[in-house]
Amino acid sequence: MEIIRAKTAGFCFGVDRAVKLTYDLLAQGRKVATLGPLIHNAQVVADLEAKGAVTCPDIDAVPDGYEVIIRSHGVPRSVYDKISTRILAYHDATCPFVAKIHKIAMEADKNGALLLVAGDADHPEVQGIVGHTSGPVQVFANLEELQKLLPTLLQQESIYVVAQTTFRVESWENCKAFLKKECTKARIFDTICNATWARQQEAEDLSQKCDRMVVIGGHHSSNTQKLLQVAARHTKAINVETADELDPAWLAGAARVGVTAGASTPSSIIEEVLNSMSEEIRDDMSFEEMLKATEANANVYTGKIVKAKVISVSPTECIVGVDGSKHTGIVPLREMSHDPNAKMEDLVKEGDELDLVVVKTNDQEGVDTLSRVRFEAQKGMKDVSEAAENGTVMEGDVMEANKGGVVVNVKGVRVFVPRSQATMRRDEDYTKLVGQHVQLVITECAGRKIVGSINKVTAEANKAKREEFWANVEVGKQYTGVVKSLTNYGAFVDIGGVDGLVHISELSWNRIKHPSEVVSVGDTIDVYVKDIDTENKKVSLGYKKAEDNPWEKFKAEYPIGSVFKAPVVSITKFGAFVRILPGIDGLVHISEISNERVEKVSDVLSVGQEVEVKLTDVDFEKKRISLSMKALLSGSEADGEDAE
Repeated sequence: MEIIRAKTAGFCFGVDRAVKLTYDLLAQGRKVATLGPLIHNAQVVADLEAKGAVTCPDIDAVPDGYEVIIRSHGVPRSVYDKISTRILAYHDATCPFVAKIHKIAMEADKNGALLLVAGDADHPEVQGIVGHTSGPVQVFANLEELQKLLPTLLQQESIYVVAQTTFRVESWENCKAFLKKECTKARIFDTICNATWARQQEAEDLSQKCDRMVVIGGHHSSNTQKLLQVAARHTKAINVETADELDPAWLAGAARVGVTAGASTPSSIIEEVLNSMSEEIRDDMSFEEMLKATEANANVYTGKIVKAKVISVSPTECIVGVDGSKHTGIVPLREMSHDPNAKMEDLVKEGDELDLVVVKTNDQEGVDTLSRVRFEAQKGMKDVSEAAENGTVMEGDVMEANKGGVVVNVKGVRVFVPRSQATMRRDEDYTKLVGQHVQLVITECAGRKIVGSINKVTAEANKAKREEFWANVEVGKQYTGVVKSLTNYGAFVDIGGVDGLVHISELSWNRIKHPSEVVSVGDTIDVYVKDIDTENKKVSLGYKKAEDNPWEKFKAEYPIGSVFKAPVVSITKFGAFVRILPGIDGLVHISEISNERVEKVSDVLSVGQEVEVKLTDVDFEKKRISLSMKALLSGSEADGEDAE
């Protein structure tokens, strides 16, 4: 017995997307609830539930704290409203083909048109479609039911016609032909997804070549049952949900058996059925006829620039319809923007028309992966190439840093700037360029190797700044600069293409051991010019301000004779230093500590001890302050000592 497996068997794009999303969320430990069975496959649903997923008939049944999965069938608009009312987190896995139909339904509602739907009225997909319009709706399951609706249709001013994505292709074609002849006012939209078309076409082909057809899939799966109907037209066909349901006797006498599967059937179940049938599986059958069936689809290929319209927007992707084809495209957030903080809803909205590049195609499914960043890169490449030839200065945003340098996005083109060309100084932290908007020149453009230099632009800009600086600089002039480097003796500050030195003594009124106690590399500080050496192009800068001089404050607040308390900060053989103000200490000489003779200062005072002193003398020129504790002793004590 020869067994031929259909190439299109198994998960379609929409189902695969929904299932992977749910498994990923469960793997992250998230609490997940699906609205109805995620797919029409009992085995997959059971496995998801075993892993923690909850199947709920409606939003009211979703437990608090659970994240809702909207399955590929889609849901009515009212469901989104209920989700919003309950403030539930949700993930919309509605199939892109179904989402397109929702848009058509809303357009019909907006224009006051009758929505005519070909499909099963009890199917969740159809219920979801109907739930996206508040206007008149009619659902028909076949040509006969459509014909009965003709009197009603002829009374309508406007009619929008759509089909359930899994509707039988042959039946749809017959219905379209009828409408085009009898109801010319109807606007017909081909909404059967390519995956459905592909499966039905291949089932049609296989069933004519085989003695038996095995259709694997849920007994309640719409697309599976339609495959069964197609196959049964030409040969004996049977539907099995699992390998256990397959009766070997049914295959007796068959020389060739075809196997296909519905869109909700996982590959594991397909393999189990195949293994139970025969070890001689021929799965190398080509179905090129199906891939070439539509000229429109053949026009979409990897690398092609296409125009597309946004159908729907989610936080992680947007769905688009590709102009001139039946293809639906997905643009992941990473392919929409290089900005890691970008939000899809801020970048595009429904109805936007985009220029995109095809990254990956799937003609069988009619779903493509598209990219705007790659389109922008292709468009910007021409400008980058011309800039490399002409030496034109370009602008871009620094996206990332690595050991070798930084990467700059220039009109969608990734330009590498070596570390040596990123900053003017080797000790400068080039990683701080990330997130900055910079100017650069393109130094090399060969294929994918595009190299630039920020330094060359910076150097030219600094040259002009230096010329302007030396033409206008004068002592006392104030500047706002950036600290570029620190040494033991001071800080170098960039004040506009020129580095000036703030000596350590000019950084603070207090005594400091290193400039890092006051400033750090990268700090923006206000400085003033103290001295100029035009011959050697050197500038001395001041940082500490006169108004911050503690001696001026001391002079104003502490007249001779002032009495105050202050801590002892150091002890010497000849006395103790007391901290009056930050940066100002006064000396209590050993002879001014007590009326009694003090042999050793540490016997009487200790560091940190707060003492009461009197200001007796100040030498502002030498910065010396004399204090006395003895002068505050009581008169009785002094008299007693004199009597002795």
